[in-house]
Amino acid sequence: MPGCCGCWEVLRPPRYKRLVDSIFPANPQDGLVKNNMDKLIFYAMTTSEKLDRIGMYLEQKLSRSISRHRIGFVFVAMDALDQLLVACHAHSLNLFVESFLKMVQKLLECEEPELQILATQSFIKFANIEEDTPSYHRRYDFFVSKFSAMSHNNNRDETIRAKFRGAGLLGLQGVVRKTVSDDLQVNIWDPVHMDKIVPSLLYNMHTPEFMSVNLESPRDEEHPTYIAEMVFRDLVCRASYGNVKSVLQPVLRHIDNHGLWVPNDFAVKCFKIIMYSVQIQREQQYGYLVIQMLMSHLDTHTNSDPGIKASIIEVLYESVLISAGGSIGPSVLDVFNTLLRHLKTSVDNKSSDSKKRAMEEKFEEAIISTIGEFANNLPDYQKIEIMMFIMGKFPQFGQNDEMGSSVDNYLQTMLLKTLLKVATKYKTVIMNNAFPPEFLQPLLRISLLEEPGLRVVVQEILHTLLDRHDNAKKLRNVCIPKDVVAELDLTVEKVPRQDSLFMKKNGIQFYWHILENLQMESNRVANFEAIYCTMCLISIEMGGDDILVELIRLALDIQQTTLESSLPSTHKCCNHAIVAAYLNLVAHITNMSPLVQYLSDLVEVRKKEASHLLPEFAFNRANRPTSYPQNDKVEDRWLLDQTTLQEILTDCGHDASRLSSPLALRPHSSMGAVIHDTVRRDSAMASSISDLGSINIELDSLENSPLLARKKVEEITVESLKKMLAEDPSQKREEEAKKRQEIFETFQNAPFEEIIARAEAKSNHFHEKLYEILEMTPPESPDHAKGNQNAVPVFEMQFPSLYVY
Repeated sequence: MPGCCGCWEVLRPPRYKRLVDSIFPANPQDGLVKNNMDKLIFYAMTTSEKLDRIGMYLEQKLSRSISRHRIGFVFVAMDALDQLLVACHAHSLNLFVESFLKMVQKLLECEEPELQILATQSFIKFANIEEDTPSYHRRYDFFVSKFSAMSHNNNRDETIRAKFRGAGLLGLQGVVRKTVSDDLQVNIWDPVHMDKIVPSLLYNMHTPEFMSVNLESPRDEEHPTYIAEMVFRDLVCRASYGNVKSVLQPVLRHIDNHGLWVPNDFAVKCFKIIMYSVQIQREQQYGYLVIQMLMSHLDTHTNSDPGIKASIIEVLYESVLISAGGSIGPSVLDVFNTLLRHLKTSVDNKSSDSKKRAMEEKFEEAIISTIGEFANNLPDYQKIEIMMFIMGKFPQFGQNDEMGSSVDNYLQTMLLKTLLKVATKYKTVIMNNAFPPEFLQPLLRISLLEEPGLRVVVQEILHTLLDRHDNAKKLRNVCIPKDVVAELDLTVEKVPRQDSLFMKKNGIQFYWHILENLQMESNRVANFEAIYCTMCLISIEMGGDDILVELIRLALDIQQTTLESSLPSTHKCCNHAIVAAYLNLVAHITNMSPLVQYLSDLVEVRKKEASHLLPEFAFNRANRPTSYPQNDKVEDRWLLDQTTLQEILTDCGHDASRLSSPLALRPHSSMGAVIHDTVRRDSAMASSISDLGSINIELDSLENSPLLARKKVEEITVESLKKMLAEDPSQKREEEAKKRQEIFETFQNAPFEEIIARAEAKSNHFHEKLYEILEMTPPESPDHAKGNQNAVPVFEMQFPSLYVY
């Protein structure tokens, strides 16, 4: 009898098996036996080395239940596995997980929908568990494939289809969540996985019947479309800097393959989700990576249908709006260069088909808007650089520097629109910053293009940059009100000193180009109105007392050149009307009552005798050529009188001596040449230092300079090289440091009078050299003086670049 008892003990199952068997009820509908389940959990936690055997035994029971189609016991086994996973965190949990994943895999391979959904739910619970020890050999390839397949389920029953797809999407989220935080596990960002995960999400997001549904409402939270969007957001949020592209490439490929660019509602939605997601929970914004990917993808569609390219640009535009300041990234010029290249390609490949041409125009407008939005995210100094970069794309600034009719006007129009778009994003504070020489001179050169429509756009660019007080829209129409400031509601403030200095230095360029623009026969009413607005804005924003005389000189020069020109009567009338309206504005903003009264009297005279010289007639678009006087003769009493203006300026305390000297004019034949700051004066050097500006300086090479020809050039010999090598550099540095210290001590300790004396000595030395140069100028011949008694002397010399500051 004792021997039989001993045999019975040997045949008795191990305790873990007995505990596992005890959790299964007689009726599966009753669920787990709770008390016995607690005992099993306690046993597993206290004897963790048995945990793997528990898992293997549960796997065997589950397999038998599946093979016998005892679905109720399958649910009980999975419930037990879930509770053990949540409760146990032992070092041997990895072995238990292997058994768990095998059971999940078996359930996913079953044909019964409820078992597949049960397996997915268990996997999701497992994915939420943070394991203490890493896993080196666990793979999830099967789960990625299976969950992706479930996401594409097409069961006829809508309820079953929604459950399958929702379970598959949540399963994919569980795979990502389980692998993304563990570097030792499979790299979920590999293309082999992302090419399955991302298309599955996008396929469910693009459900036509749910595209317009408010997916944020609670009743839709179980719908696959909502779940797919939630998982997609989570996926992008978890992507690090180096993995963002791994998500974007399948997105772009999916949109291409399924033709979702046109219409682009879904593409815009996807990239809005991406742009918002890459910025959530991250201190560093990766938005510019998305922008770069879109730009690169646009390059691959260079020869595609214009509708597709326009849609990509619109998606890019929406992405830039979200990305804000982080949209450009480190390569600013590269972004603009790419967009401008596509703009030029679109212009060059203009189709004869009206439908395609309309799509190309839409594409071009989208590029311009996107460039403007890009520029809006840049600091102001970079906006000026971008405008200079855009001007560098103009054909006439390439190898052929002349502005001719061969230039593609349409390309110029697109580039000017782009330039205007960027200019609207710039906020002018100081004119010197808004108009650096490298930007001002090319911009003014563009204002002389042959196409009148292009010249209007150039003037609008000037308006945008000049106007700091929103006065431009109030100066669109040429008129002569009695109180300009009040009736037009203009904002006039005191001109900053730095702007006055800027105008003194660069005003001649503005004046000359205004004169040239007003003498072009291709001008239309819009051109004259735009030029008038430019003149008024210059006067309001930079027209201080220092340049008041120059502003009035401009009006006189326009009047004189109009009288001497062979322009049509329509153009002459417009010019005279502009002069009167412009000078009326100058008089009011400078509060010069005598000038206001003089202009009021002149307007009354014109109303009675020459109404065609007033804006009401000259800018009346209903006029016909027969409406203008047949005789072009203009009486002196209808014009501005220079002598009267000089008297008014003198009475108001201004120096009117410069009013008798016209601005320098350049021949029309040299339009393509570089702008020369050449001013002709009629007063002598001794009477005004400003006459230095009348010297026509032509820079020549240093070698051809006669002034330096007398300087002995030091020969380079072996001895001189030896001497150079023998010099002690430390001694030279000590001498320089000593010299700097002496200068520092001088300004720190020397009396103020001594410092002034030294400065005056240097200044006197400079003037001596200057007079020496002027004395070398040959005197004017007597014959030439007789023939040109009223001519202004022009000094022409060649100065080496060394003498030009």
